Amino acid sequence: MRRPLTLKDHHHEQRIFGVRLVVGVFLVLLLTGVLISRMVWLQVIEHSRYTTLSDNNRVQTQAMSPPRGLITDRDGVILAENRPDFSLEVIIEQTRDLDALLTEVAKLVELDEGDRERFDKRRRSARRPWEPVPLRGRLTEEEIARLVVNQHRLPGLRISADPVRHYPHDILFSHVIGYVNRINAQDLDNMTLDQQRDYAGTHFYGRTGIERFYEDRLHGEVGYRQVETNARGRILRVLEEQPPVPGQDLTLRLSMRVQQAAYDALGDRRGAVVAIDPRDGSVLAFVSRPGFNPNLFVTGISHKDYSAYRNDHDNPLFNRALQGRYPPGSTIKPMLGLAGLDAGVTNWQRSIRDPGFYQLENDPHRYRDWKRWGHGRVDLHLAVVQSCDTYFYDMGFKLGIDRMHDYMNQFSIGQVTGIDLDNESQGLMPSKQWKKAFRNRPWFHGDTINASIGQGFVLATPLQLATATAITANHGKQVIPTLAGEQQAIERSDLVLQDESNWEKMTNAMVDVTGPKGTARVMAVNAQYPIAAKSGTAQVFSVGQDETYNEDEIAERMLDHALMVSFAPADNPAIAVAVLVENGRHGGSTAGPVAREVMDAWLLDKDGNLNVPAVFAAKSETAAPPSPDSDETSGEESP
Repeated sequence: MRRPLTLKDHHHEQRIFGVRLVVGVFLVLLLTGVLISRMVWLQVIEHSRYTTLSDNNRVQTQAMSPPRGLITDRDGVILAENRPDFSLEVIIEQTRDLDALLTEVAKLVELDEGDRERFDKRRRSARRPWEPVPLRGRLTEEEIARLVVNQHRLPGLRISADPVRHYPHDILFSHVIGYVNRINAQDLDNMTLDQQRDYAGTHFYGRTGIERFYEDRLHGEVGYRQVETNARGRILRVLEEQPPVPGQDLTLRLSMRVQQAAYDALGDRRGAVVAIDPRDGSVLAFVSRPGFNPNLFVTGISHKDYSAYRNDHDNPLFNRALQGRYPPGSTIKPMLGLAGLDAGVTNWQRSIRDPGFYQLENDPHRYRDWKRWGHGRVDLHLAVVQSCDTYFYDMGFKLGIDRMHDYMNQFSIGQVTGIDLDNESQGLMPSKQWKKAFRNRPWFHGDTINASIGQGFVLATPLQLATATAITANHGKQVIPTLAGEQQAIERSDLVLQDESNWEKMTNAMVDVTGPKGTARVMAVNAQYPIAAKSGTAQVFSVGQDETYNEDEIAERMLDHALMVSFAPADNPAIAVAVLVENGRHGGSTAGPVAREVMDAWLLDKDGNLNVPAVFAAKSETAAPPSPDSDETSGEESP
């Protein structure tokens, strides 16, 4: 059957078309309105914001690190400088296969685990596109040559030269100059916002020693430059530049020749030497041995090198001069003698009989003298010259620990000296209150007797001993040791004795210590100037009352420490020296010659003639040469 034929309804179709046309026009107008509104929003209302964003993408502000200030000794010898360091960097965006690139680089130069770890950490941290990532520093000329020849097949690899800290004398000044190394996130977290801005673009930060204490002065002020970049972050041109302000150069009061003499005199032995000019507190030598190579720390020390230092039984990273606490032994007897004189418990005429030991009343214990058979009849002068323990046992017991503590604090024993270095150890001059607070035990008479010869709880650093010696040489005038003239805030009154002549009399006794009958006579042989000194030994372990030990039968590290304090010329002091030789056995024969070489380096010219240098700051006239004393013979103090 055929379907019925239907006619078109033109009126209905026109009505549908009209509706669709109106809807279409409405939608077009609506979308056009949206586009116009959006354009007005972007181009008019948000114009300033998007202009700023555009400029930020096109113009970047880059920080420029300032050159670090140089460090020199008093004679202008450079101790810390800036040298170009050639380092290997990778631009990640230019590499097609990073792992393959690193594999090829490892065939040309050595990359240890530390290099790879630091590289991975840096490339994963926030950074700008096309910013190079350091891979390895301290490239040698041979390594640079190999890399340059093969650079055409290593896309993304580049060699850059940046100024880094260099210490030309390596180990010699390691503990006193310290070192810088790369600034880290923890350092930045500890800074204020202003300080963080000062370190924008800076890679290095003073970590120890002078580099740390004078960081603000050595660092300088950061500079800035505005650069125009393309979409990929490449620099097209420099728009504006504010150059950085270099750090201030720092002249230390250290003397290269005295430092070298102290270091060489110690030889391969563990120990420390501190030399101070008592006239103005200038530190002439500051040696702790063994030391370390600070250059290894600047751009990042390898795991191998750091493990070698950490596992070394001699502990080369430990600053013995500043932080080492040792029993001072007999070296503090002159100071204790002055305390006894001023307190009225003894005088220069008073004498005792020394049978080789000391006993308290109603106490069977004998505190033995180093000289087993005793010194016979002994006064204070002879007690200092021959280091008679028995005399100081008796005097110390009468003086008491409270007065002993107060007097020794004025000599900087048990007190920070105020030197311009961080982390100085305070040492320990014990008291009744200290023992009760830290040991929860009462103070005993035996504690006082041990303290009277610099043993027991008494601990001092070589720096404190040098400072105490300088104060003695200055007849009680306080001396604050300084390396660059900016001490910490330490205020102490000068030590004034009731009888000022006791200073001179004690100096005479210390001069006789280097005489024919003294315990330090070996150090004054053929000296061109009079030397005032006091030798000492400090026990490493306790020995029973009636026991002795054979030095040849015990371990080397259990032997007594050797100490020596001295100043010269005795009649016009220009140098005070403290020497510690760990396990050196005898102060007179071991530490004494070290002190003598240090004093010779300062007081004698290149021809071996006496020539006392002028004071560093005042540049005063050279002191008149004292009369020589060349009649000394060798000897030593027994433990």
